[in-house]
Formats: sequence, structure tokens, C-alpha cells
Amino acid sequence: MNKTIRHAAVFSLLLVLALLVQATWVQAYRAEALTDGSNNRRNTIAKYAQPLGDIVVAGAPVTGSSRTRSGDLAYRRTYTDGELYAPVTGYSSQAYGATQLEGIYGEVLDGSANRLKNPLDVLTGKPERPGDVLTTIDPAVQKAGYEALGDNKGAAVAIDPKTGRILGMVSTPSYDPSTISGTHDGDAWKRLTESKDQPMLNRALRQPLPPGSTFKLVVAAAALEDGLYSSVDERTDSPSPYTLPNTRTVLPNENPSAPCENASIRTALRYSCNNVFGKMAADLGQEKVRATAEKFGFNDAEQDVPVRATKSVYPSGMDAAQTALTGIGQFDVTATPLQMAMVSAALANDGIMADPHMVSKVVDADGSTVESDEETGSERIVSSSTARQLRSAMVTVVEDGTGANARIDGAEVGGKTGTAQHGENNSKTPYAWFTSYAKDTAGGDEVAVAVIIEDSGAERSEVSGNGLAAPVAQKMMRAALR
Repeated sequence: MNKTIRHAAVFSLLLVLALLVQATWVQAYRAEALTDGSNNRRNTIAKYAQPLGDIVVAGAPVTGSSRTRSGDLAYRRTYTDGELYAPVTGYSSQAYGATQLEGIYGEVLDGSANRLKNPLDVLTGKPERPGDVLTTIDPAVQKAGYEALGDNKGAAVAIDPKTGRILGMVSTPSYDPSTISGTHDGDAWKRLTESKDQPMLNRALRQPLPPGSTFKLVVAAAALEDGLYSSVDERTDSPSPYTLPNTRTVLPNENPSAPCENASIRTALRYSCNNVFGKMAADLGQEKVRATAEKFGFNDAEQDVPVRATKSVYPSGMDAAQTALTGIGQFDVTATPLQMAMVSAALANDGIMADPHMVSKVVDADGSTVESDEETGSERIVSSSTARQLRSAMVTVVEDGTGANARIDGAEVGGKTGTAQHGENNSKTPYAWFTSYAKDTAGGDEVAVAVIIEDSGAERSEVSGNGLAAPVAQKMMRAALR
């Protein structure tokens, strides 16, 4: 054999060996990944070969499945009151995948989850009937929030303080997931994804914005926990006007005639005195304020309910003036409605925060429980004394302060308004906030609610937490206490 033929034979042998190695790698090591991959059409065919399991609200499914008329996908997802529940369900689309509960519990809903099967079925690969996901959502609370938000751009979250169960999660404008659940819904998908109003954005979980004066509850909690002040009725050291440390910039109050000079925490919350909480944050220092904020959930990058919420932020690396601005929920402080509802919920629950969640149970096709919210926990955030004092001050805000629109006859209601700057030098319409709790003094039911109105179309002078956000919270709280 001459040299050229020998080289060609060796080269051919190497090619064969490389092919065998690649085939072995694909079949032995990559097979499962390729089988389970999102680009494997067989998985999509199998997923929609039978009706999916349902996402359930108060015993009634808000999802369904309908028979398709053509193609290799036998069923497509349908939604009852799709726009109302889209922030809870997300969507399941034959073309665009799945999000939120539809995505997290996709294998339960299509029956492929191993936890739905007995050991023999796992070994044999026998298909299982789909399971259902039971939510904590109260339809009356959800509907009250959705209708109250109306045409406004905004969001609201309602939580049961004792259990952490999310009773309502609303985001507007919303969308109907049914319009994008098939394979030929490209026009609808384009309209939704290109809309400047971002209807597919879950503002309740995924839109952290400056919380404005609602954050003063966190600063007040830090001051009481630290011992800077021992009581919400103790006079503070708060000059008015207050000049930001090491600057000539004066921090103004919304109401120049309010009794904010050296005001107590109760009075400062009642009139939303910026000078008091700016000075308080500067006196405490950023580390102490951050420590309290993080106990409430700020800076937590893994806040799952079980849908993951975008992190609410209390910043670091600030100077004294910037720290003072965080005391009024400005500078780089951001929060989601979920986060501010958690603040009120912890205070309402005597300083203990129950983990917020919106799934109560996952069941198999026979109704047997495979997952339960009994596994969720709780943690003390502030002392019972601090929580009790701040609740008392929040009641003053509603009964005799800036939160009058949240009152409910026969219930104890406490709250805090907020108006947060928007845009460079506050050039855009401010955000309107309200965070609150309500307790039925007779029946014992309770609820915590946070609302943000990003844009109502109102003139700047008409934007306030009490005017825009508090009425939404009031309607949701009243529905929860019915």
C-alpha cells in the first residue's frame, strides 16, 4: 500500500471514529436533553394531545381546552375571564410557550410530571392524566380590584396577613391569553408585544417603581426597632424646612402649613411630612434602614409566589443626602405592589410576615394532593410593639389624615398614601400609591392591599395616593371582608 492510500485510509478511519463518538454522545448523553428540548415538535404534540388540567379559582376553573379543527395539535388552551385572571394564570401558547402558573406547573397541567405517576408508571412511561392547580385567589377581591382600576395603568395586590395567601393580583391594562394560545396568532402576538402600554407586563410583580411616601412605614419601623424613637407619639428632632445633609437643597413638604416641625411619627405619617422621614433616615444611616427594608423583603432576588417577582431595591453606596431622600421613598428606592402589600401585611400580623403565595394546592386527576401551601413559612420582621404602634398611626392616616378614601364602616382600616416622582426632575406625571390593611372587628377577617396607579390620564395637580389609589384598595378590602 502506497503512502497516499495509507494516509487516506487513516483519515477515513478517523472520520468513522468521530462519527461513532458523536452518535454515541447524542444517543447516550444528549438524548434526554434533545427529547425534552423546546424545539422538539413531538413534545408540543404530546402536550396538546389531550385537554390540559386546569387552574382553579374558588373551586371553578378559569382555564379550559378546546378541540382544534386542523393540524397535529389536538387541543388548544382557552380562558374564562382571560383579562381578569391573566396576571395569575399567564398564558399557554402552542407557538410562544407558557408563562407564570401555566409555565411553572406545565408538567402537572399536561400530565407529564413524574409526581403524578406511581413508580411503575414512571418505569413504563405510561402517560398520566393531567392534574390541576388550585389558587388562593378570591374572585370577589380580584374582580373588585380589576373593575376599580378600570382604564388606569396600574396594579394591585391583596394578601391575607395571617396565611400569606394572595387574594387578588390585578394588572391593567390586561390581555386575553386565549388570543395567543394557538399556532396562527401572530397578529395578536405582535399587537400585544409591540403595544406601548405593555398589557402582558404583570405590573403587580414585575414593575418595581419608586414607592414614595409609602416607604415611610419602613423608615418608621427602623427608627422604632433601633430605639431612635421609643414611641410613635414621641416628638422627633425634625427641623422644618429640612436641608439635605452637606447640601443647600431643602426637602419640601407637600403641605407647607402642616405641623411637621419636630412632629411625632404619628403626626408625620398623618400629614406625610418629608422633613421628618428624610431626617430620620439620615440619622439612622443607610445600613440600618437597609437592614429593616431587607427584613420586609427588599433586595430579595428570589421572591417567588411561586411566580418570581422582580427585586424591590433599597440601594447602597449612598451619601448622607441620598440616604435622606430614600427616607421618603425616592432616590433609587423601588418597590413592586407585592412588596408594599407585604409591608402592610407584616404590620397587620403583629410584625410577622407569612410567606406570600397564590397556589394553595396542586392535585392529581383523582383530586389527591401532591403539593400544599402548608409547606409555606413565616418570619418575625419587627416586634409586636412596633407593629402595634404603626398600625395605630396608620389608622390615624385613614381616620384623620391623607387616606380618608380607604375608610370602611365597621372595620379597622390603616394605610399610608404615597406620591412618587416620575421622570427627570419630576417632569412626568407622578405615581400614586396606597398601602393598607383592614380588619373586620366582628368577624376577624383581615387583608392587606397595595395599589399603584402609574397613569390615570389625570392632570398632575389631581394625582394623589388618596384620590386615585386608596379607592381601589378600599374596594378590594371591602370585598375581602364581606
